[in-house]
Amino acid sequence: MKILDRYIFVKYLTTFFYCLILFTAMVVVIDISEHTDDFTKSGLSTMQIFKQYYVGLIPRLDAMLFPLFVFISVIFFTSKMAGRSEVIAILSSGVTYNRFLRPFIAGAVLLSVLLWAGYRYVVPPANKLWGDFNKVYFDKNSSLTANDNPAYKQNIYFRIDNNSYLGIKSYDTISKTGNGFFIQKFNDNKLLYNIRAANFNWDTAQKKWKLSSVLERTLDGLNEKVIKSDAKFISYNFKPIDLRKDDYLKEQMTTPDLDKFIKQEKQRGSGMLNTLLVERYNRDAIPASVIILTLIGVVLASKKVRGGSGAHIALGVVLSMVYILFSRFSVVFATKGDFPPLLAAWVPNIIFGTLAVYLWVRASR
Repeated sequence: MKILDRYIFVKYLTTFFYCLILFTAMVVVIDISEHTDDFTKSGLSTMQIFKQYYVGLIPRLDAMLFPLFVFISVIFFTSKMAGRSEVIAILSSGVTYNRFLRPFIAGAVLLSVLLWAGYRYVVPPANKLWGDFNKVYFDKNSSLTANDNPAYKQNIYFRIDNNSYLGIKSYDTISKTGNGFFIQKFNDNKLLYNIRAANFNWDTAQKKWKLSSVLERTLDGLNEKVIKSDAKFISYNFKPIDLRKDDYLKEQMTTPDLDKFIKQEKQRGSGMLNTLLVERYNRDAIPASVIILTLIGVVLASKKVRGGSGAHIALGVVLSMVYILFSRFSVVFATKGDFPPLLAAWVPNIIFGTLAVYLWVRASR
């Protein structure tokens, strides 16, 4: 790495991390002011709140705003170089425009890989920590009724294998208990087996479901066998996490676990499949946006304009808002409509990638 490359590479990364730390501190201060009452009601110490809430919130926030931080950092640093005529001096010395872009792209690839790894293994556990704290302390203090409580699920139905279907009247994801449990097994549209339980819960010691007030019916033509029992421990191919159909679930699984869960949900014909697929594809698409936004930022900010870095930053903020708008619209169309999840995740990158190539070709001439 030559002196010029090292200068740009180091400045790029230091500006980014400075921006990341500054904005994170601002958001944390605002969050503290908004949730002071909830923290007081929780009865937790400052250290407990930090370990149980902010250790989860900070990685979550940084991952969400990571591309925006990258874009603003690139524009800020590059516009400063342009304002000091450093870009003109570099290009006048015989360095081609593509060669000038090389350290920026190297930094973008490094940050993109960092974000990609974070989305796979670091952010999901942080989301779980943050989500569990929300459900215990924030949702509890929001005066929700039982039916509105995110932890309380009603009327759950899905297929557990090719011939068996599960139904649950109500289920509490925190206590892992529920009622109105039944499973039906069919063959050639004929009912072969039915089991019902008034109540059920997850037994953590045996790693099985405990059914209470159980009634089993086995049908063989005109013959029927009925068995009643007070309690029964049964191992099924679904666990408590499979019954958590909440907004937090998809964000709390590492990517390998999410891939397995999506495969199960496809078999069950789940209604939340599109939401899971969008989350999965976004974990690859968002890191790729770091490279695209870096290229756009360098091309736009490397030219000296009237207004200096202020004009560049204003343009960067507008473009960032447009990018986020495209991303939100595509996600809504995929989860609420028939828009393909893969396309929904990559549409913003396709549009802005095309813009990046266009600007790069113009600037390199």
